[in-house]
Amino acid sequence: MKGNPNQRLKQALAERRALLVPGAANALTARIIEDLGFEAIYLTGAGLANTSLGVPDIGLVTMTELVEATSAISAATTLPLIVDGDTGFGNELNVVRTVRALERAGAAAIQLEDQVFPKKCGHFAGKAVIPAAEMVAKIRAAAEARRSADFLLIARTDARAIEGLDAAIERAERYAGAGADVTFVEAPQSVAELAAVTRRLEVPQVANMVVGGKTPLVGQKELAAMGFALVLYANAALQASVLAMQEVLGALRKDGSLARVANRLASFEERQRIVGKDEWDKLEKARD
Repeated sequence: MKGNPNQRLKQALAERRALLVPGAANALTARIIEDLGFEAIYLTGAGLANTSLGVPDIGLVTMTELVEATSAISAATTLPLIVDGDTGFGNELNVVRTVRALERAGAAAIQLEDQVFPKKCGHFAGKAVIPAAEMVAKIRAAAEARRSADFLLIARTDARAIEGLDAAIERAERYAGAGADVTFVEAPQSVAELAAVTRRLEVPQVANMVVGGKTPLVGQKELAAMGFALVLYANAALQASVLAMQEVLGALRKDGSLARVANRLASFEERQRIVGKDEWDKLEKARD
């Protein structure tokens, strides 16, 4: 697909083919995602909180920390990067600053949500949402703040859990009217609800597949048939890595060696390939 990362992402979402986008909380995971042939990366706010701070997804990551992670990932890959911007870190003025900072750092898109700050994971209980009019103002501010029309705005609503599906869809319609390029109704609770989202909303839609979450796990083909543009697997890599670390380090603690789990480790050579050591070796030789 031709064009810069922003244009490639915009084109892919316009095709509404349920583009699979795994989440990354760091540059190493992002490089693995690109190496496996995916077309885009999602910087997961939950994953960043879990990985960098060792805390749950309850609004503890700062804008500065998010911008630093965005910069590191965008420097390490060539893929479009969608960044979970949570609530935008405040009111419309904070949203302006967040959008400008993330666009400068290399993001191709920002996701903003209508939860009350401090927010919670979309599949946690006890969420609350701000008035729709307040979110509309934040979306308008974001649209005016971006430098490029190819920098995409994804407006997420968490209202399904609080106000019901109809209200969530109505909110998404208002957010699209305010300038959101894509909308994201978080945590539909059935296949029928997923289908209703794409049937009733005109702009491209996001489906979020969370293992253990409130939304049924539906495959890419079925989601594409429904008309979804983007399918997030925001923390699949993180959950896999947690299990792998527990298995390998648990064996080390128990056995005093890694002999029993050696096949669970990437080789030294594979590790260096993923981080592009050959490229750095060539740069070093060119200086001699």
